[in-house]
Amino acid sequence: MKLDSQNIEKKSPLSEEDTVVIARPSRLRAALIALVAIVARECLRFLQQRGRFVAALVRPLVWLLVFAAGFRAALGLSIIPPYQTYITYETYIVPGLCGMILLFNGMQSSLSLVYDREMGSMRLLLTCPLPRWWLLSCKLLASTAISILQVYVFLAFAALIGVHPPWQGYFLIFPALVVAGLMLGALGLALSSFIKQLENFAGVMNFVIFPMFFLSSALYPLWRMAESSPLLRDICAANPFTYAVELIRFAFYQQWNGTALGLTLLFTAIFMGLAIWGYDPGRALIRRKG
Repeated sequence: MKLDSQNIEKKSPLSEEDTVVIARPSRLRAALIALVAIVARECLRFLQQRGRFVAALVRPLVWLLVFAAGFRAALGLSIIPPYQTYITYETYIVPGLCGMILLFNGMQSSLSLVYDREMGSMRLLLTCPLPRWWLLSCKLLASTAISILQVYVFLAFAALIGVHPPWQGYFLIFPALVVAGLMLGALGLALSSFIKQLENFAGVMNFVIFPMFFLSSALYPLWRMAESSPLLRDICAANPFTYAVELIRFAFYQQWNGTALGLTLLFTAIFMGLAIWGYDPGRALIRRKG
């Protein structure tokens, strides 16, 4: 029995009228969607970790309430820029404690990257069809935003204690906090790219955070360090954290510090470049073949 070929019509599942065109979002829109998603994820994680917020405030408040009371008599401060008169020790260390919050939170946020890598969610994020540098930048912006929020909460407590910088400084330090937060967050990203285990990262944090904090101008001016040891003074002057603190300090008192701004931006670019290079999948592939 022969089948009449004219009675058999081969039709595609979808005719021309039924064809559905799926429009992909533009690259700009996709990048913005990724930014909003990563920032929202970090904010949700931060809200669920209340202990992290409390710890971020306890550290600088202990320095402000306990250590400053003991160091006030031991450390006399002369009139140095950006201050126009003699100040209390509590007033001097507030910008340094703001930098401490940025430093600790930048490292804490990068610690979550190491945890995500061990759990596998980091691999899922990095397979997103977006440039690797943009995904890392989104993570950096999210951690910086959370750090700045913590800084302003700390400044509110400092004002209740009696530390009252010029009211304009609360607005002028915002750009300085953004730049300093980006630099310290980029440093954390760079470290997390080279550390594969969560236990190792905790040890590296101690070798990075405390030397950066104590060997800086956060707790004492550089001229005081020079009186004790010129070598230590030079080490403090080469510390990137020193310029982040001085950028915040000068902005607080409505003064320009181009050197601190330029060097902070330079270190931000260096640390971010190291982070992008460290998270490059091609580097990991070459290392496996080697």
